Amino acid sequence: MEETLEQHTNSLIAPIIFIFVFTLQLFDKYLAHLKTNVSVSEKDVQLRAEIKQLLNEAAALSEPSTFAQSAKLRRMAASKERELAKSQESASKEIKKSVILFEKILMISKILTYLIFIVCFWRVPVAAISKELVQPFGRFLSWKTGGLVNGSVMVGVIPWLIISNRVGKYFCNKVIK
Repeated sequence: MEETLEQHTNSLIAPIIFIFVFTLQLFDKYLAHLKTNVSVSEKDVQLRAEIKQLLNEAAALSEPSTFAQSAKLRRMAASKERELAKSQESASKEIKKSVILFEKILMISKILTYLIFIVCFWRVPVAAISKELVQPFGRFLSWKTGGLVNGSVMVGVIPWLIISNRVGKYFCNKVIK
C-alpha cells in the first residue's frame, strides 16, 4: 500500500512541475506582450482623428489661390503628429519601466522555483518513460536518479525542468500569439 502511494505521488510530480513551469512561461509571454503593445489612450485617438481631418482639409485646398491655407493646415497636422509621438513615447516608457520590474520579479521567481524543485527532487525520479522511446537519450534523462527500472528510464528533475521549459516556451509561442 505504501509503495503504491509512493508510485502514485511520483507519477504526479512530473505534471505538477510542468504546470508550474508552463505558468511561469505564460507570465513571461504576457509581460513580453505588454512591453511591445502600448495601450492607446482616448487622447491619442482624438489626436489621430484631428490629424486626419486636417490632412483631408489640406488636400481639399489644392488650388493655387488656397496654397497658403493648405500649407498652414499641413503644418498644424505635423505639429499634432509630433505631439502624438511624444504622448506615445512617454506612455511606452512608463509601461516599460513597470514591465522591467515585473520581469525581474518573474526571473527571481523562476530561479527560486527551479532551485526548490531541484532540492526537493534531487535523486527522486519524477517520471518513468519506456526505454525504447528515449533510446539515445536515456542516460541523460536518468541523470542522478538511478537509470533503468523494469525496462523504463527514470527521468531526473533537472532534465525534466529543461524539457518542461522548452515545451512550455514552444506552446506559448505557437498557441498564444
